Amino acid sequence: MNSLRDNEALRELLDRLHAASEAQEAAIERYYADGAARPTGYEPDGSDGRRFWQDKYVALDRDKAELTYALARATGARQVVEAGTSFGVSTLYLAAAVKDNGGGRVITCDIEPDKVAVARRHFAEAGLSDVIETRVGDIRLTLAGGFDEPVDLLLLDIWAPIAADVIALVGPSLRVGGMVVADNTTVRRELYAGLFAHLDDPADGFTVTTLPYHGGLCLAVRTSSPATRDH
Repeated sequence: MNSLRDNEALRELLDRLHAASEAQEAAIERYYADGAARPTGYEPDGSDGRRFWQDKYVALDRDKAELTYALARATGARQVVEAGTSFGVSTLYLAAAVKDNGGGRVITCDIEPDKVAVARRHFAEAGLSDVIETRVGDIRLTLAGGFDEPVDLLLLDIWAPIAADVIALVGPSLRVGGMVVADNTTVRRELYAGLFAHLDDPADGFTVTTLPYHGGLCLAVRTSSPATRDH
């Protein structure tokens, strides 16, 4: 089955959500044009930055999201981790792939409970709730417990500085042949410095390339087991 083609409820929902996300782009451009700093992901509750982003989708572009579906299908992914749920757009693609692969789990994390509540409604509307586990809170805590099965794919659709924390938590569980996908890595390369320090370290066993999507899309494949480190 190809849910992106065959699940009419999912197709209609994704069309609606992508349109809503695109409609916010002008407001986001004005926000930065007025001098706002790029978010770090560590802004305190009640800050201007947190308030501005609370209703913003910040969704993965459709072509990138369709690629993540294809990658998850190609690898037979059964356990996927997503850093950054927002309103659940990219989560729907990942969950559709896992379900089409025969079942499994997408663990998706976000710090904003109101966004996650909306995302959960989207998951139910698409009939994909059964393969999605949402975790709400500081991702350094919600992913700290490790994983009972190897991770097949990690999607980093989160504020760039947090990506280094996430790869440190999830990377050890990523299987050989597993993938890391990170968005906007060309336009924000300096903010992703911590992530690339990890991915580019030969001891961690990744082969890394940047795909020529808008803003740059990093694709890292674990091609060998990470080296054992002395502590």
